Amino acid sequence: MRKRQQGLSLLGLIFGGFVLIFALLLVMKVTPSYLEYFAIKKAVVSIANETRGRGASVSDIRRRFENRSAVDDFSSVKASDLEITKEGNDYVIAASYRREVPLFGHVGLYFDFSVASTD
Repeated sequence: MRKRQQGLSLLGLIFGGFVLIFALLLVMKVTPSYLEYFAIKKAVVSIANETRGRGASVSDIRRRFENRSAVDDFSSVKASDLEITKEGNDYVIAASYRREVPLFGHVGLYFDFSVASTD
């Protein structure tokens, strides 16, 4: 008795390659948006911790954020976009922004990010 051969057909290989390439494309396009989000979050939390209990002003916080954005090279959030509120003696820094990631043709993704120093 002959055993039936099992394996991957050419059509299955092409389809699997297409799915793998699409997944890699998606990851390569989305990763910079998330890296920028984490850099902005790190900057906001760091500035909030630096100014805690020091009596810093709102303009001082905005200046520190501008300096941090120049060093960390993110541009989705400007210092004027920050929502700075005072709770007790500390400032709470928050920002929300939308990022569009074009994939191909007329297809793209939208991400809504929200950052706060209290998270």
